[in-house]
Amino acid sequence: MAPQDFIKGWPHRELLETEQLKTALLNSFKKGLEKSHEYLNYGDKENGAYMLGHPDFRKALAGFLAKQYNLPVDAATLMSTGGASVGTDLACRVHCQAGDIAIVEEPTYYLSFTMIKDRGMSLLGVPMQDDGMDIDAVEKLLEKHSGKVKMVYTVPVHHNPTGITMSVQKRERLVALAQKHNFMIVADEAYQLLNFEPSTVKPMFYYDDPANPKVLSIGTFSKLIGPGVKVGWVQAHQALLKPLASIGYIDSGNNPVIFSSCNLIDFLESGGMDAHLKMASKDLGDRCALICKKLREVGLEVVQPKGGYFVWVKSKGKMTGRSGECMAVNKDKFHDWMRLCFTWLPVDKLEEGIEYLRQ
Repeated sequence: MAPQDFIKGWPHRELLETEQLKTALLNSFKKGLEKSHEYLNYGDKENGAYMLGHPDFRKALAGFLAKQYNLPVDAATLMSTGGASVGTDLACRVHCQAGDIAIVEEPTYYLSFTMIKDRGMSLLGVPMQDDGMDIDAVEKLLEKHSGKVKMVYTVPVHHNPTGITMSVQKRERLVALAQKHNFMIVADEAYQLLNFEPSTVKPMFYYDDPANPKVLSIGTFSKLIGPGVKVGWVQAHQALLKPLASIGYIDSGNNPVIFSSCNLIDFLESGGMDAHLKMASKDLGDRCALICKKLREVGLEVVQPKGGYFVWVKSKGKMTGRSGECMAVNKDKFHDWMRLCFTWLPVDKLEEGIEYLRQ
């Protein structure tokens, strides 16, 4: 048995080329082109010049998310972005500055480190626990670095890489700490909608206080449709959202995804996205169950995630996938842990790659 590519956090090719998806997207693109005089141009003053995104898309997105969350979603709390990474970068760029400290989970999505450091910030890590980040450790760092921590970056749902979802108690406590210590919570919720069983977990936005908001919930279609879509959103109260649309490149060039986001309007409103998400969640959930079954068969212990793209496994000798070393701030932990993506490989290669780990 040979090692396989468990590194790529990509959807497999078959998910990207189903007739259902291609037909629904083609119909949506055609309808988008019917309003090309709007979607290919700058916005109008009456609609805020589209700096937060085209109002038609924000309305369609609000309707789609409201059905998925079973919660009210106000289009005024949404901004269209080029995906989760762009949303995270915007949050860091606007609400933090060079010299600030950001707290992150360990392990976490390791490429977030680059985005945060690009803004001149330094990083401090706190451990993950079975129900999310260690809030006691967060509180200790806030007391030790009083006034210097300006951001907590968290992946609170189907965490990358551990698969853990943060408990309601911890969400509430983290928001309370943000109120007390005046820092922003950047919640990377790329997998919020990718559930393998019914979920009642609300985005972090819904735990925020509109009178003194501290939460930016970051969403994306990259993991739901495909990374080439490059359309996502930030959900936040207007006091936090409005400054995102005032930075230089948006003030000069307008919201960067007006055309691409508006081509998804019919896909969202017609139910095409709902149908694709249901199919993708079933497909990837089956793959997750398979990889966890195979890992147990070869003698490895794994906590089966309820959504997302990854399983987090401690090695007993052989390694494959992405080493956990890069997922610690100082690369001083998780050398013998593996992040394994189960969404990219064909099923036979997935099984073969796990068999390679058998001692």
